[in-house]
Amino acid sequence: MSVPADYYDLNRVRPEVLEVLNTVNALGPNFAERSFAIDTAASFPVENYKDLAVAGLMTLTVPKEFGGNGFSLGEYAMVGAEIGKYCGATALTFNMHNSSMMWSRFMYELPHLTDEDRAAFDPLRERQFRRAVREQGIYSQPISEAGQNWTSKPAQTECRKLDGGWKINGFKKFASLAGYCDYYSIVCTERFDGIEPRHEDTAIFVVHKDTPGLEVKGDWDPLGMRGTNSRDLILKDVFVTEDDLMMPPGIFIKTLPHYPHMMATLSPTYMGVAQAAYDFTVAYLRGEVPNQAPADRRIFTTKRLAVAQMYAKLASTRALWWQAFSEAQGFPSQAQVLRMYAAQYTVMEAAQEIAALAIRTCGGQAMLKSLPLERIYRDSRCGALMLPYTSEIMEDYMSVLTLYDLNELDDAPGDELGARSSLWRGPEHPPIAAE
Repeated sequence: MSVPADYYDLNRVRPEVLEVLNTVNALGPNFAERSFAIDTAASFPVENYKDLAVAGLMTLTVPKEFGGNGFSLGEYAMVGAEIGKYCGATALTFNMHNSSMMWSRFMYELPHLTDEDRAAFDPLRERQFRRAVREQGIYSQPISEAGQNWTSKPAQTECRKLDGGWKINGFKKFASLAGYCDYYSIVCTERFDGIEPRHEDTAIFVVHKDTPGLEVKGDWDPLGMRGTNSRDLILKDVFVTEDDLMMPPGIFIKTLPHYPHMMATLSPTYMGVAQAAYDFTVAYLRGEVPNQAPADRRIFTTKRLAVAQMYAKLASTRALWWQAFSEAQGFPSQAQVLRMYAAQYTVMEAAQEIAALAIRTCGGQAMLKSLPLERIYRDSRCGALMLPYTSEIMEDYMSVLTLYDLNELDDAPGDELGARSSLWRGPEHPPIAAE
């Protein structure tokens, strides 16, 4: 199995980050061993999460002053990719948990928030970070609502103000960690009589798993990423108070347009999956797969050439991806946004291509369910389909940013371009800067 020194310049990696990467690689063989049973039963990786908690990895992006690791987005991405080498479902759900931390970390740090904004934000994020650090609370971030990209239209899940709080009604599709997390970060739209739903009325509440009116429903029997337990989450008259807000009303849509990298945090998982497909192929051809006959398959020219192709695609994909995430920041430049879109697209497509080539190269025996490559292949197919940044959406976004000047975006053709432009910038905030 590959190690960080094989694909990162360790001179550019902080010692504490390298320590965590090494910890993940020490835990990884256990994750890989459990992955067969997790995939077969479509069960949640409970034991993997216990290991991550004991290792202190559930608070990677929580600020140090609250007891977390204080990792940057790029550093978190490196860790997520390492986990993805061993178990895609663990890495993907791990991202959902950490994303809830990242919203409260990175959105708070954006420079255009006022002192009043931060004063209202302070007690909410302190409560959230305390739950993660002291309680070892696990968060889910269910956003998808089926049939709609929530970045182009307001969330269908709604909340209405009552005395002492709000009531939430709606549903979330593909709610990863459903039934296994402690808290759900619920994105919803506050509704007002006589007013159409608006992005600026978006609110996020932290809802405890035992809150009355919250119900997990449906089966989970997908092609890949079977251990995520991404079932339906139903909210019926769920009562929440101001203490349950993740951030003050209006802050989410005020900050989201200026940190688009936050929507690409699924990509580390698939960077890891791509690496796993390559690593298995190398081990298989060298005759080093456990419980397999030690046959040396390196003598075949076609197989050697295929491995070379896999390596070239993997290395170029990781280079672009690492650059994009290393430079992630609020108010990114147009060039940084384009690189992030390109990285998201390239990772999701490369994972599928490398896994498919691995199957072709290793041959029919590698398709047996007793070996991990069959699962890796199925997992690899899921990334390009995941909202809000599917491969097709990334192609569209890249085409617009390359063919239109920034001041033309609102007038560009396409059903969602106007909405997308406002999400990038916000009507009252400056546009992303051109380099």
